[in-house]
Amino acid sequence: MRIIPFVSTFSALMLIASMSLAKDMKLAVTTSFHNSGLSDVLLPEIKKDLGFDVHLLVVGTGQALKLGRAGDVDAILVHSKKAEEKFVREGFGTHRREIMYNDFVLIGPVADKAKIAEQFSAVDAFKAIQQQQAIFVSRGDDSGTHRKEMALWSAALLDTEKFKGGWYRASGSGMGATLNTATAMNGYVFADRASWLNFKNKGDLKILYFGDPVLFNQYAYLPVNSIIHPHVKKDLATQLETWLVSEKAQNLIANYRLSGQLLFVPNAKN
Repeated sequence: MRIIPFVSTFSALMLIASMSLAKDMKLAVTTSFHNSGLSDVLLPEIKKDLGFDVHLLVVGTGQALKLGRAGDVDAILVHSKKAEEKFVREGFGTHRREIMYNDFVLIGPVADKAKIAEQFSAVDAFKAIQQQQAIFVSRGDDSGTHRKEMALWSAALLDTEKFKGGWYRASGSGMGATLNTATAMNGYVFADRASWLNFKNKGDLKILYFGDPVLFNQYAYLPVNSIIHPHVKKDLATQLETWLVSEKAQNLIANYRLSGQLLFVPNAKN
């Protein structure tokens, strides 16, 4: 009969251990957000204020949405509005909450053989690269950045699957690796401004085209629907969302700069 208290104590200890292990959540984020360095600023403050760890799964937007659909994460932070709205419309996310934005830019060799810096629009810049058949390195990974790039090629009435001559290269990698490839090949590349500013191996490349309104790059937070996936940590995801839109978090985002340049603009609405 003495074994009963032992079993009860053991069960209680296991319950306590599992409760303590449960004090964390999984957040799928884009490689561009992580590469910016902003997560290194925000995560310690989240831990300090909320008392739990946020484990990042750093992937492209397409993969982040897949993780959300499978219930493998508790929330996602991505930047592809149409895909996000579809994710919510299909019931996998409870809602979409805008957090911050920056912009996409076209980067290329200082010599700018395609003369994209002289173009009137982003679409014209893409056309100029294709007409010159200048080396262009695409992420090719179904990320938010890749999806925006493909939308611009489409707007230029160009089909990347029909490109010939080897000038168009798909890295199939995240933003950092793609930028490294573009540097090594001295080619053009499409990226978000934050990742570029935090990228160290710039070589002979620089931002050549920016400013077209179509290059606006909004980041949004989407909690995974606990009705579809009851195991997701709804309460922690809600706490994180409340923190991200708080005055403190929005100020941290606004004050995050590299070489004096602003990487993100907070625009959460309460």
